[in-house]
Amino acid sequence: MTSFFAVPPLQEINSAIAHQNNVELYVLRLDLMHPFVNGNKWFKLKYNLEAAKAQNFNKLLTFGGAYSNHIYATAAVGNLFGLQTIGVIRGEKSLPLNPTLDFAVSQGMQLVYLDRQTYRQQQTAKLQEVLKNRFGDFFIIPEGGCNLHGVRGCTEIISNSAPLIKGDFDVICLACGTGTTLAGVTLSLHQKQHLIGFPVLKGGEFLKSAIETLLAEYLSSDLPMPGDKSISWELICDYHFGGYAKVTEELVTFQKEFGKLYQIPLDYIYTAKMFYGVMDLIQQKYFSNCRILLIHTGGLQGNLGIENRLID
Repeated sequence: MTSFFAVPPLQEINSAIAHQNNVELYVLRLDLMHPFVNGNKWFKLKYNLEAAKAQNFNKLLTFGGAYSNHIYATAAVGNLFGLQTIGVIRGEKSLPLNPTLDFAVSQGMQLVYLDRQTYRQQQTAKLQEVLKNRFGDFFIIPEGGCNLHGVRGCTEIISNSAPLIKGDFDVICLACGTGTTLAGVTLSLHQKQHLIGFPVLKGGEFLKSAIETLLAEYLSSDLPMPGDKSISWELICDYHFGGYAKVTEELVTFQKEFGKLYQIPLDYIYTAKMFYGVMDLIQQKYFSNCRILLIHTGGLQGNLGIENRLID
């Protein structure tokens, strides 16, 4: 499976503000792993695919919003590995399809739309039975790849980049949606390292309990434990810019200027918010005398939809 994917490069950010505070900044460019299945998405899908194969499923069904990176990546993975894919989309169908859903269809994904109330029942046996009656047998991947298979894959994000990363970063930062990636990365780190998640949802404090549940379930399983169980982590919830998929002129300006300065494209929904937060905190002297690794979780495909919306 991994033959499709490049080892992500490590890129230094030569920032004057960082240097003034004796901070070394590096970016793990997961966005460069593959044209369509990049960032944290491959890691969250990898062991779900292995489980589907072990159970002899050739059809994947998953859930997501109309601009979902997860829907986009699952459709591409299905096409890469010859699997049928079904995307259950939150909300009503709207034509013409946006770039995310248009790509998913081009990869062979069959789309079905559910109103928001019904969509919230995605984990219930009742809705799953309705979908099974319509589509036959399938392997379910939860929204965002949020299960123990997804967590396990994310424990490999750091080790997948060896020997570029040798555990010598003091702080690791990443954007958070479901918390799956943060849980996995936490489980892969070593003593004295600290992980910070930047939720992109308004009121992201609720993710703390979701992450704690994922960690407890993983630690009680027999899945591999590559790191130290006592790693410290925290959430910084002040950089959501209004909530999920919300953007402001300040964020747009930052995204564009950062891209020009460092030749690192950021997506508006996840990475731009996290990078903004880190740079702002350095300026506030929250960080000093340390080495920080920023994990670029991809998601650049969502920018086209956001930019079209800004133009409108």
